[in-house]
Amino acid sequence: MENVTDLKQQQEKRKQIMNTNMFSMQNMDALKAVMNIVTFKKGASVYWEGDKADKLYYLIKGRVKLYKSAYDGKDLVLHYFTPNDLFGELECFGFEEYTFTAETLSDCTIGVISDKDVDALLMANPSMALDFMRWTGLMIRYTQVKMRDLIFYGKNGALASTLLRMAHGYGKKEEDGIHYSIDLTNSDLAQLIGSTRETVNRMLQAWKADGAIGYYHGAIVIKNIDYIKAICHCEDRCPLNVCRL
Repeated sequence: MENVTDLKQQQEKRKQIMNTNMFSMQNMDALKAVMNIVTFKKGASVYWEGDKADKLYYLIKGRVKLYKSAYDGKDLVLHYFTPNDLFGELECFGFEEYTFTAETLSDCTIGVISDKDVDALLMANPSMALDFMRWTGLMIRYTQVKMRDLIFYGKNGALASTLLRMAHGYGKKEEDGIHYSIDLTNSDLAQLIGSTRETVNRMLQAWKADGAIGYYHGAIVIKNIDYIKAICHCEDRCPLNVCRL
């Protein structure tokens, strides 16, 4: 019975975290009806920064990261998408070109929606247009919150908020703290905050010395989540589909 309860809780949490929970069931079914299902191998580019923004993508299976590359070779990872997430940009939303690169982190199954099909759905269905406005607003809010953490609270704040985002989507509370089900290296964490692996190493070692985090089989364990929240001035007010990777 406990396993069944845990599964239901995980499913409910997943619904709260996915970025399409503002779409009605009817509108989501309409989107799925015009999708072209495509498979991508791990490490493939779904689209590149600068490509024509003429498609949306609905992740059915796998994981995708959205990142922007700087001239010095550093990558800033903005999003990690998981099943039931929608991503991409369209000219009708004000984007002529994709402003980020989307790359698969595992073998993926993705529903591809053309701009012409989206236009037709928006023109014929006012409720679909309203759902897309909410979705666009959510993506903007997510970006604003992430940039706020980085700009106002520096690298420490950005890393602390990243650990909290990981806890919401991939964390499980155990007796000794919060364990993660996602395996991210310090280099991965550095890309999520626009920093270097060495900087992340120093911050994590300092937090470990203060007793805020520990390690289990090489993976980070959050032992004092209030300590982490204080670093990024977390107000515990963001919905889960904003406070996520």
